Amino acid sequence: MRGLRITYLLGLLLLLCASSYSQSIKQQQLEEQRQRLRQEIELMKQLRADNKLKERSVLDEVETISSQISTRENLIKITNQQTNLLTREINTNFKKIDVYRKELKILKADYAKMITKSYKSKSHQSRIMFLLSSSDFAQAYKRLQYMKQYNEHRKEQAERIEGNTLKLQKLNTDLSKQKEDKNTLIVENREAQEKLKEEKKEQQILMASIRKKQGKYTKQIKKKQEQASAIDKAIEKLIREAIAKANKKAGKKVTKKGSATTFALTAEAKILADNFTSNKGKLPWPVGTGKVTKKFGRQPHPTLPNILINSSGVEIETSKGEKARAIFEGEVIAIQKLKGASRLVQIRHGNYITTYYNIENITVKEGQKVTTKQSIGQVRVNPTTGRAIMKFLIYQNAKRLNPQSWIYRM
Repeated sequence: MRGLRITYLLGLLLLLCASSYSQSIKQQQLEEQRQRLRQEIELMKQLRADNKLKERSVLDEVETISSQISTRENLIKITNQQTNLLTREINTNFKKIDVYRKELKILKADYAKMITKSYKSKSHQSRIMFLLSSSDFAQAYKRLQYMKQYNEHRKEQAERIEGNTLKLQKLNTDLSKQKEDKNTLIVENREAQEKLKEEKKEQQILMASIRKKQGKYTKQIKKKQEQASAIDKAIEKLIREAIAKANKKAGKKVTKKGSATTFALTAEAKILADNFTSNKGKLPWPVGTGKVTKKFGRQPHPTLPNILINSSGVEIETSKGEKARAIFEGEVIAIQKLKGASRLVQIRHGNYITTYYNIENITVKEGQKVTTKQSIGQVRVNPTTGRAIMKFLIYQNAKRLNPQSWIYRM
């Protein structure tokens, strides 16, 4: 009966350990997300502090604070998930402690019986008599083996008792640490919720001022969108010209200037393109640190949601003096000055082209080979707003791609 109870307890313990392991993995993932969100909030706070003395438009201000609110809401959500998971871990540990205590109680009772039995027959004489009273040599040998196994069993029982005692002590220590971690998360979440209330109040004040002059701001947004569309057309023209130039060099017949939409790949270029493709979702950011302020594709304007805007790439706000860097090895195919976009750098990776614009102090030349994460210049700071924003695009041949699907955790 005791053997069945021990087997049951061991099975229950294995289930609890498996549950504890999966919870631990999930907790680690949540902690990584939480730290990343905290870093984003710190970066946004730094950017806002740096830009305080600049003449920033109300639209810029409300976009920044809306992004900050969204990130803080995500942080609160992740922290709540961590707190709930810690509660489950604590409950699991309580169950494991209960199982260990029950097993320890059974083991100690069994060990006590063995000690008592051993004490009664502990004399050297009684052991010899036990062997000598055997009816034959085979029985004496069996009795000798029994005595040996009995002593080994006693030793194993003692070791298991000691091991379970140590496990109980460790579980109690872990439990105390988990309770401390949970309390810390609860305090942090309260502070985050208070800051969120303050930011939402600030957002409401700014939105009220925008609504009073909605017509004026709508015109500003539309004008910016027209400028962005003009820049996109210029970029696409550069890409078609690059494709035509590469195809001509490869000996492919070009029918009409600017009409080419697909690269004719050499064996070397195909390998590079395949390597780029295989790194989808794992490519590094085009800046060391930054925050996406505008996503890819058609979307409601962050300030005036009744207005739809379109983004051919992503806009990343970063710190002043931040370097722009190549996301993959390739060849610089264009360095151009575009109206409203400062200067841009285009890098070819087989049949992929990455574009980085609003760049200054460029450190590469056309035709130059670059490596992954190599600096290509510096993100330009807008002298009016004080913001350093780079637009980043990825094309496969002449087709736009969503950079957020290609860059790691963008």
